[in-house]
Amino acid sequence: MGNEAPIHRPVMAREVARFLAAAGTKLLLDATVGAGGHSLAFLGSDPSTRIVGIDRDPAMVARARERLLAFGDRATLEVSPYSGLEAVLDARGLACVDAALFDLGASSVHFDEPGRGFSFLAPGPLDMRYDPRGGPTAADLVNDTPVEDLAVLLLEHGDERDAGRIARAIAAERPIRDTLRLADVILRAVPRRGRIHPATRTFQALRIAVNGEFAEIEHGLPAALRRLRSGGLLLAISFHSGEDRLVKRILRREPLAEPLPECPLGPEADEVRENPRARSARLRVARRREEVR
Repeated sequence: MGNEAPIHRPVMAREVARFLAAAGTKLLLDATVGAGGHSLAFLGSDPSTRIVGIDRDPAMVARARERLLAFGDRATLEVSPYSGLEAVLDARGLACVDAALFDLGASSVHFDEPGRGFSFLAPGPLDMRYDPRGGPTAADLVNDTPVEDLAVLLLEHGDERDAGRIARAIAAERPIRDTLRLADVILRAVPRRGRIHPATRTFQALRIAVNGEFAEIEHGLPAALRRLRSGGLLLAISFHSGEDRLVKRILRREPLAEPLPECPLGPEADEVRENPRARSARLRVARRREEVR
């Protein structure tokens, strides 16, 4: 019992469930299935519901598969980034879905596993890859990126106002290969102001860059809109301003998207009290328009 992983709580689950129920959703594309929390709630709401769940992290898909095992073939799960969602649907013979849900960024599970390197609060390797089977790590970026380019990366992906100072401090201390050492370098370069740790935005920026998150969002949201039935919903939960700006821009520019005026929504106060990590969440929802001929 003591070795069991903590149960992951999906953020803004009530709001998501309300939108899906109001739209009469029966087939959901859970594009960031994670530990399966949103899918679990959706499948448990109605025995006629089904999900296709994807996640680029093989470990998360394995967690979700175990958690959703009782639902049998009502839950189809695949390892895939957002950019592969149409291929997944095609392989299942699915021309469209009723709704698509994007729970953007890292899961709390990632931060709670020091060996993945996402957290600056525990010792671990500077990895940060969702899919550990290949590609550059955060250590590769930290140690190999020219200082000017590293400063741009921290500014564009992390909204880090001290990007130049932090990039120069990192370059002076290379090589840096573990989380706590990087956090210490940043803390010495930028003294703490308020409750936010000075390393927060740097770790965010590195994670986004390592995983190409913004490019995946740019590809994935329009692809999901193309595969929605007329009137179907696209829901996107973001956790920082860069993600939310990108989602807002995509939903405003895409001709198939009709953003709902009541959004964005934030979590209710009781959810934030129970799960402080939910405090920065923002939910945007768009309806699929009729295609113009």
